[in-house]
Amino acid sequence: MAFSAFFSAPISFGCAGPAKLFINPCFNFPPSVAFLSSNPPPFHKAAFLPSSRFSSPLLKSRFSANIYSRAATEKSVHDFTVKDVEGTDISLSKFKGKVLLIVNVASKCGLTSSNYSELSHLYEKYKSQGFEILAFPCNQFGGQEPGSNEEIKQFACTRFKAEFPIFDKVDVNGPNTAPVYNFLKSSAGGFLGGLIKWNFEKFLVDKNGKVVERYAPTTSPFQIEKDIQKLLAA
Repeated sequence: MAFSAFFSAPISFGCAGPAKLFINPCFNFPPSVAFLSSNPPPFHKAAFLPSSRFSSPLLKSRFSANIYSRAATEKSVHDFTVKDVEGTDISLSKFKGKVLLIVNVASKCGLTSSNYSELSHLYEKYKSQGFEILAFPCNQFGGQEPGSNEEIKQFACTRFKAEFPIFDKVDVNGPNTAPVYNFLKSSAGGFLGGLIKWNFEKFLVDKNGKVVERYAPTTSPFQIEKDIQKLLAA
């Protein structure tokens, strides 16, 4: 999968000055990436602007993403009800007091094996300390989650021994976006605003149901372990 080549260097935020965007010119988007628009993605144009023209206040601080929705600060993940893989309504309030890692998963992605393996390892290691992983299958990126809920569950549980909750397949972008994902994105806008970029984007949520961090699809679960430990100890 081509996504691993997304950036040639990270975006710099904070006190170092205006952010500068570095786009890998060798990167080609898969034709089926769901940007939900016939127009080019926003960064097609922005990638070639001088850095002095790319210094919007939105890029000066990672935390400025909160302006995307003031309402998001008044809610928490616990306010939402979702369907599990069996189609049963589940109130996320059942996870109050737990640290959550919420991930949009896919079964046929180049990131699938490493992510599922590492997620399963982290879950086994920290579940007794109040850690939960909430996996939401999504077929919007390259059509890489085409199976039924039952097939997805069988794949995750049989091949990767995944014991964490797997929910109903959802949209994470576009007009049919699941409400919980609208909340997650408005709480941590990230680059490209609210768009989820690919399979296995991750949101870390504290014990109060607030989003504290957002990670790119290419960030491995093991790279998040120290952040999980800090929230569990809080």
